[in-house]
Amino acid sequence: MTAPERQSFLLGRQCFERGEPERALGHLTRVLDTRPGWADVHYLVGLVHEELGDAEAATHSFEEALRINPGYVEAFLALATLYERAGDFERSRALAERLSSASLRASGAPPVEEGAPDPTTRAKLANLHAALGDAYREVGDVREAIDAYRKALERGPTFHDIRLRLAAALRDAGLPSQAIHELRRILRANPGYLDAAVQLGLTFYTLGRCDEARTEWTSVLGRDPSREDARMYLRMLPAAPPG
Repeated sequence: MTAPERQSFLLGRQCFERGEPERALGHLTRVLDTRPGWADVHYLVGLVHEELGDAEAATHSFEEALRINPGYVEAFLALATLYERAGDFERSRALAERLSSASLRASGAPPVEEGAPDPTTRAKLANLHAALGDAYREVGDVREAIDAYRKALERGPTFHDIRLRLAAALRDAGLPSQAIHELRRILRANPGYLDAAVQLGLTFYTLGRCDEARTEWTSVLGRDPSREDARMYLRMLPAAPPG
């Protein structure tokens, strides 16, 4: 990359961070005129288009970033978010599955059948990735948190507490259908995991699916009347219709 190209990229990023998306787009477009194969620029252009409310252009930019770099985690998540907002849940789910596969390849972890670490080591690695996810989520970097939680679950797929944190991060990232998928996966494996049922109800609530939320929280209280979180969430709901 030439010095003028790098300068345009840096100016574009600075304008975007200052809340000047139109100026950012001008700088970044100049970079793409001479460097159309740089995935980072396409990703940032996608973010700018998203900020400007042009979902179609943002989708194109994120798809181009992924065409150039199939392992680009941030572009995966940004594109999945756009698919969710458009109601295209199947494409969002397919993208999430591609992300999981790409993360596994990028991690360099050997297949379980061929010299995988022993269970204790896998558990330690899973918890280290989960702790990293917690740190990213604490500072508001939800997309990095999601990637870290997915890597943790590649090593500990039965660690339901980590999957619960992944579901919450997916909901925070604007991917509620993926959050529901993960929460239902927990509950299929462990129907008594009431924390997952509470979070499933909360995810339904954020989608306006109040009847399903009510069903989840009522069921939780039926199994454990001491669950004040479920009781509190139920109070947020409009009154149930008579009969």
